[in-house]
Amino acid sequence: MRLSTESSIDNHKILLFRRTILSWFQIHGRYFPWRNRKCAPYQVVIGEILLQRTRASVAGDFFNKFLMTYPTWLDLAVAEQADLEKFLKPVGLWKRRAMALISLARTVVERGGELPTSRKGLESLPGVGQYIANSILTICLDKREPLMDVNMARLIERFFGPRDLADIRFDRYLQDLSRKILSSGPARELNWGMLDFAAIVCRARNPLHKDCPFAGDCSFYKDLGGTSHEDEAILR
Repeated sequence: MRLSTESSIDNHKILLFRRTILSWFQIHGRYFPWRNRKCAPYQVVIGEILLQRTRASVAGDFFNKFLMTYPTWLDLAVAEQADLEKFLKPVGLWKRRAMALISLARTVVERGGELPTSRKGLESLPGVGQYIANSILTICLDKREPLMDVNMARLIERFFGPRDLADIRFDRYLQDLSRKILSSGPARELNWGMLDFAAIVCRARNPLHKDCPFAGDCSFYKDLGGTSHEDEAILR
């Protein structure tokens, strides 16, 4: 059994990770319209739903078009599912996404247009799981919740060490460690920084070791013997 995060992870390493991510994000962070601090909860939710299993660049290009066509929960609640499916085709998963969006919109309209402010309440809504609930809590309500997806999980595991469970939602190590990282500093920017860094540098395939500020301290890089794929090609 793994030791608790408190005892197994060096606080200095967490501080180094946090500072490096924030510094990198200030220079290289991506812009998406749903990251605007002025976004209403509706816009945040739409952005996150559009992102599901869709490239961020595609969702970003489609976001404003969606809001122009369906600007409020009510507009979405009264939409014809067939029309919404056709509209969503450019971002994929249109049938499932249309059904989820309409069901969620109708539930929110029944609540008077307001989203719950607790995790339990948010996760009781149709189509709202841990990730979207955490997005609302962090971006709209100034909480410190991790936007944990496979990319953030990969980055944390590579730097700090592997998780125990296959399902990242229930892995205590990842969840505790991500909250430790978010315990200080701007939670939104830390979350976005981890997501962007994982997408741009710490990629699933062919990570950019030469461009990685963590290379000297990264467990994954050390396990490779301190060589990148590019280095290995040169050595061969």
